[in-house]
Amino acid sequence: MFGGQGGDDAHRRPTGGGASRPPHRRRRGPVFLLVALLVLAAALAAAGLVLKPMVESFRSGADYTAADATGKKVTVTVQEKANGTAIGEMLQQAGVIKSVKAFVAAAKDDPRSQAIQPGDYAIAQHIPAKDAVAYLADPKNRVVKRVTVPEGMRASEVYALLSKASGLPVADYQKAAKDAAALGLPASAKGNVEGYLFPSSYEFKAKSTATQQLATMVAKTKDVLTQLGVSDDKAERAIIVASIVESESRLDADRGKVARVLENRLAAPMRLQLDSTVAYATGKRVITTTDAERAQVNGYNTYTRDGLPVGPIGNPGEASIKAAVNPTPGPWLYFVTIDPATGETVFSETKAQHDQAVLRFQAWCQAHKGQC
Repeated sequence: MFGGQGGDDAHRRPTGGGASRPPHRRRRGPVFLLVALLVLAAALAAAGLVLKPMVESFRSGADYTAADATGKKVTVTVQEKANGTAIGEMLQQAGVIKSVKAFVAAAKDDPRSQAIQPGDYAIAQHIPAKDAVAYLADPKNRVVKRVTVPEGMRASEVYALLSKASGLPVADYQKAAKDAAALGLPASAKGNVEGYLFPSSYEFKAKSTATQQLATMVAKTKDVLTQLGVSDDKAERAIIVASIVESESRLDADRGKVARVLENRLAAPMRLQLDSTVAYATGKRVITTTDAERAQVNGYNTYTRDGLPVGPIGNPGEASIKAAVNPTPGPWLYFVTIDPATGETVFSETKAQHDQAVLRFQAWCQAHKGQC
């Protein structure tokens, strides 16, 4: 009987040893599962409330508000051909904006972003992306060193001018001028930068070096020569003539004539006999020179030297370079500026005509003591 009862019990019990599990647990299992699901659902809902703004921020790009601004500024550099993403990454790393996505989105919304120029900018940190776009789009906010180099300046004078504008020592420019390869000087210049520092207005980056600034000026001179069809091997001669034209001419209408006088005298041949070349050798800025100075023998004194001086005597502008390359046709062999105040110049074919013009110049000097 015992054995039979055991067989019946075994037949009624669930597989898996249900006799070892309390009956009440078996009945409450579904309830427990339901409660667990409800708790999990509540947790997920709460998490959703917390994560939703984070996800939305990620999708749209986190951004600073005006209240986040620190008041501190940092100098950043927008590189040449940098796109919105590249600029955004740079700004984010500098602590200016909170996310690249916010900047890219703001740039797309602001048409002015297309006007952002390469260069340095001193910009506030922790600012809204739209403010960063607006700031960079205003060219007035570029940190640049502006300088205007007038025509006819000598290299030493250009160095002093650039130094004053940039804060770099004159010695930096003197050192940079010795590196012909870095400056891109033509081989015919033989390492002499004089004559190739193109007169113009420049905006140099705040962090630009003396070499970069001088190289920019040399490149402009080479561009002008290229446009005029002057090859590198003929560049030096053209610049030497142009530098004399620049020094001797006050009026644009006379530049081509001065260049023609030089070419006619060289072809004759006749010595150029120019006070401007003598003055360059002495380092002075004068209209006339002394007998002793004109008697000196050096590479620039065209009273004692045949042909052109050994190098340029200043940095000519585009008008003088054009005149040197394409002189005005004419028979003149002489010229003299009879009125230094107005630049009036007389061009002559004969020595006798020239002597008469020289008397007029001397009369002007007598009437204007200390100005000749």
